Amino acid sequence: MNSLQRFFIATKYINTQLRIIALGVLAIQPTWASPLSIDAKLLLEGRVPLEKREVSDKIGRLLFAQQPNSTVPITITGVKINSTASGIEVILQTTLGSKLQVVDKSDTKSFTVDILNAQLQLPNGNQFQQEKPIAGIAEVTVSNQNANTIRLMVMGETTAPKAELFDGDEGLIFGFTPVASTTQQPQTQPTPAPQPPATQEKPSEKPQADTNNDPIELVVTGEQDRYRVPESSTATKIEVPIRDIPQSIQVIPRQVIEDRKVTRLSELTDNVSGVQRQSGYGGLSSTTYYIRGFDSSESLRNGFKDFAFTSPRDTANIERVEFLKGPASVLYGAGSTLGGIVNTITKKPLTEPFYKISMTAGNFNFYRPEIDLTGPLTDDKSLLYRLNLAYENANSFRDGVENESIFVSPVITWNISQNTTLTAELEYQKYDYTFDRGFFPDPIVFKLPVSRLLLGEPDYSRNEVESLAFNYNFEHKFSEQWKIRQGFSLLEVNSNTKEVTLANFASPFLDVDGRTLQRKASESNGPQENYSLQNELSGKFNTGSVRHNVLVGLELSRSLFGYQFFNAPIASIDIFDPKYGAKPRREDFVPSYSPEEYGANTVALYLQDLIEITPNLKLLAGGRFDWVDSFYRNEDRTTDLEQSDFRFSPRIGLVYQPSNSTSLYASWSNSFSPEIFSRNRTGEPFKPTIGEQIEVGIKQDFLDNRLSATLALYQLTKQNVLTTDPEDPDFSIQSGEQKSRGIELDIAGEILPGWRLIATYAYTDAFVSKDNLLPVGDRLVNIPYNSASLWTTYEFQKGSLQGFGFGLGAVYAGEREVQLPNTRTKLPSYIRADAALFYRLNNYKFGLNFKNLFSTKYYDTQGFFITPNAPFTVLGSVSVEF
Repeated sequence: MNSLQRFFIATKYINTQLRIIALGVLAIQPTWASPLSIDAKLLLEGRVPLEKREVSDKIGRLLFAQQPNSTVPITITGVKINSTASGIEVILQTTLGSKLQVVDKSDTKSFTVDILNAQLQLPNGNQFQQEKPIAGIAEVTVSNQNANTIRLMVMGETTAPKAELFDGDEGLIFGFTPVASTTQQPQTQPTPAPQPPATQEKPSEKPQADTNNDPIELVVTGEQDRYRVPESSTATKIEVPIRDIPQSIQVIPRQVIEDRKVTRLSELTDNVSGVQRQSGYGGLSSTTYYIRGFDSSESLRNGFKDFAFTSPRDTANIERVEFLKGPASVLYGAGSTLGGIVNTITKKPLTEPFYKISMTAGNFNFYRPEIDLTGPLTDDKSLLYRLNLAYENANSFRDGVENESIFVSPVITWNISQNTTLTAELEYQKYDYTFDRGFFPDPIVFKLPVSRLLLGEPDYSRNEVESLAFNYNFEHKFSEQWKIRQGFSLLEVNSNTKEVTLANFASPFLDVDGRTLQRKASESNGPQENYSLQNELSGKFNTGSVRHNVLVGLELSRSLFGYQFFNAPIASIDIFDPKYGAKPRREDFVPSYSPEEYGANTVALYLQDLIEITPNLKLLAGGRFDWVDSFYRNEDRTTDLEQSDFRFSPRIGLVYQPSNSTSLYASWSNSFSPEIFSRNRTGEPFKPTIGEQIEVGIKQDFLDNRLSATLALYQLTKQNVLTTDPEDPDFSIQSGEQKSRGIELDIAGEILPGWRLIATYAYTDAFVSKDNLLPVGDRLVNIPYNSASLWTTYEFQKGSLQGFGFGLGAVYAGEREVQLPNTRTKLPSYIRADAALFYRLNNYKFGLNFKNLFSTKYYDTQGFFITPNAPFTVLGSVSVEF
């Protein structure tokens, strides 16, 4: 008998004695005594079986119950899955593994434990998932349950696996043996790709805690393969479980983008309640929306302001998109953020090599290759990279319309030390497309083919956009509780536009013959710039039994928009029998007005505290002070307006959690937007437009947290809206008001292994509540009373169809107004159907996506022009990961 065998025998004996002692302690322990927690040092670094069949429920509760804790959570910096002779082991990487407190919550199908004094902070997102790591185990997930708890869940294919607990140098280690298939050897999941055969080693005879051999990592990288995302940073600027946020926020992960084969981010409005897409700038793939009835013409890119209306956004490097509903000025300041704001989070470098090449092709001559490369640049993984490339070339269902796009995005992460990181990211996109305004606002356009090009000429209309975005993010941890962050963003957009638009913007748009449309040519150009510097300090501390998670930030920003327009006559067009080929004469162009520019310089201070009064009662309170110096002027200085605004934007919300799966919340918040473009009749500047929201709701998790739902009720009020001055109709006063109130339901997650869905419903009543010119009661544009959607996929998990899957989707929107004041032109209601087929084979994936299966006619608007959407579209795709 060697020393290792003697060690295991001794360890088994000690474990047996400990169980006997635990039984005795349980028998004499007073009801008020503190329960014991797992301490790997106390158990002499041996094995602690967690299976309930071996330890009675009573002893399990004794050994694994929560110990009173007054300290801040321990950080888990990584999750690994390694192969063992009998199954797998899951390693939660931390230097304080012996201090983790574990509560057993297993059932007959899954092994589940809550780690009550820890938080997951991974390099590529605060959640981990691996499907089918070996035969007999369906899924391994690790995620943050709240600000102080991690949940590890290992689902068996037929019954819960056997489990053991170990302590090692890397952290807390759980060993798992499938009950139904204990004799089968482990095998890797097809996606991500397994390691090359040369790197595969014989499974170790014992877990990582007992060997010095390099682990066989079954999961090294890979994108999150799930629809439910439990955390978000947009609402609070810190990673917080969504269930702890007293505001509705929906996160669309990369998996939905892949499954639906989204090529324009605006398509994601189908998967979020209460959000409608706007018509882009002449067909530009921009990210402007209507959220809860109001225009949201500003968006975020990694938490920094983006030019949503005029700047293209490619999907190649998008990790997820977060939709925060309701006022966002509390953290993001002045702007069009009353209804909400959308934040696109980009992919970051991974610590292990991961390579993906994909190709998508479809009708209308659509071609789009993409490349995604990531991994370490140095052996010690202190320097990481990621590179996303995409090229797109396509025609359109619209006559003579085409587009071409080149996208490049390199990212570098430098792990300067264990506590210090620097990530720098660059995005460059050149987007060249046919400028197409769509249709003019008249009911007659609904009788025309959706392919008809009226406000455009194939050989003239064009927009060339170049955008360059750079940002860095520097973080340093003073301790597990406190850190500083500095972020900088630079965004430059240059465009040269040639468009054909209406000669007359007032109805009637057609000549007396009812078919001739008078048009004009317009050309414009101008730079757009935005610079932002954010400095933040965040930390966690306790005041007695109350926990605090605080954020203090200082932001400096500058924005500038410049433009100049030139107009010229161009031939009219017969809307029923168009003849293309018209071009304006260069000598006919005249400036419409002197070159103009507008922008703002902002200094802002914001504070926030997420307070855990008790484990099930949380208070979120915060506010932002903004000092905004705005300007609007033209070159000849006939217009030269400047004004300074100071505004405090508060938010307060309360969350009550009667159980681990239910959150009830209520919140109040407001926002503001400066009015710079005009003055009242006495020459005085206008006050900012302000917004206020009251929201209550419930967030509920189902099916062991695999499925989540949010039900929200809200009322939004927009005040200080400009309306006609009754004493002088050439001027305005600030007495207008608009309201939006409604109900929203969002559901996302996994019903069964392989069956995922994301579903929405919204009732929105958005209307003019007070005005001197607009009729009170008129509905706000592009907002249906009722809208709903469903997207679901199923992938076979075993048998001869394993790897094959399909998806089905439907989108409904009711009738919508095109203009304010409302006219006889209304966008008709519609129901659209989508479908998908896909097949995974090892590291390959093949897919077919069918959009608008029945060629339903449906339209969007930005408040004037009507944009038709594509009929039946097929996209075929193939990708390989290695």
